[in-house]
Amino acid sequence: MRARTRNRLIESRLTPNAISMTGLVGNLIAAVLVIQEEFFLAGIAFILGSVMDTLDGRYSRMSGKGTPFGAFLDSSLDRMEEGIVLAAVGAYFARQGDELATSAVVLAVLFSLMVSYTRARAEALGIECKVGIATRAVRVVILSAGLLFAEGAGVGDFNLLEPAIYALTLLTVFTTFQRVWHVRRELMAQAGSA
Repeated sequence: MRARTRNRLIESRLTPNAISMTGLVGNLIAAVLVIQEEFFLAGIAFILGSVMDTLDGRYSRMSGKGTPFGAFLDSSLDRMEEGIVLAAVGAYFARQGDELATSAVVLAVLFSLMVSYTRARAEALGIECKVGIATRAVRVVILSAGLLFAEGAGVGDFNLLEPAIYALTLLTVFTTFQRVWHVRRELMAQAGSA
């Protein structure tokens, strides 16, 4: 039954790019919901959009429908989607007059991009660079928890959005430097063995 469903999906007109675009729509909805302070629904939309981001790559490999442009689009949209939702969170904190949390969001966006950039640059140099704590999956979990358990989300008496942003900021900064040190060590090892 499962194999039959998978085969039908592969034979369908569904493309990895369509799945990627669905993820973008989910994250845009999440951002709008954050602006409207509908945090629980924003968390659900963010999770669903992020799930699409993981499925597009798997579907691409499984179906053989992947293209170089599709891989580029997927990677680009992943960065964009995370930034869009974090920008909405930053706008929320700015509206609340919380300058520290707003600044932390800006740093979280910057260093989330740097986590991805350092890996891409390292791989361009021929160095595998998957080290670090704040992978995309970890960042999604932290932000999802912050949204689902934000003040006013209706799930208990929690206020985890601000702590989630601080955690995200610290972990992305740490991971960026972890990757920089890793690449430096690998390049020095290569130079020493030459």
